[in-house]
Amino acid sequence: MSAQTQQSLSISPSAQKRLAFLLGKEESPNAKFRVAVDGGGCSGFQYRFSFDATQNDDDVVIEAGDAKVVIDEMSLELVNGAELDFIDELGGAFFAVKNPNATASCGCGNSFSV
Repeated sequence: MSAQTQQSLSISPSAQKRLAFLLGKEESPNAKFRVAVDGGGCSGFQYRFSFDATQNDDDVVIEAGDAKVVIDEMSLELVNGAELDFIDELGGAFFAVKNPNATASCGCGNSFSV
């Protein structure tokens, strides 16, 4: 990716801490946290999170502290400038994407449109 088309996804301190903890528990030393955007959901696109030891040719690796996140270039276009966060509140704990490109999202926060 050239500097002119550089895209980014930032990782909040709380997400960095949680990812470092979870990645430390993974069996594979090559495990990374994968963020992907799939078609579907109630608003058109939905976020998908998983652990993956595979790194594809079109993946961008984002490192922050001990946290390693991979995201494919197409998904990164949809979340460019967004922040991956970890929310821990009374209702539950979950990863969330704070996406400035989303023009609408559903109530659960997993689905969005651009």
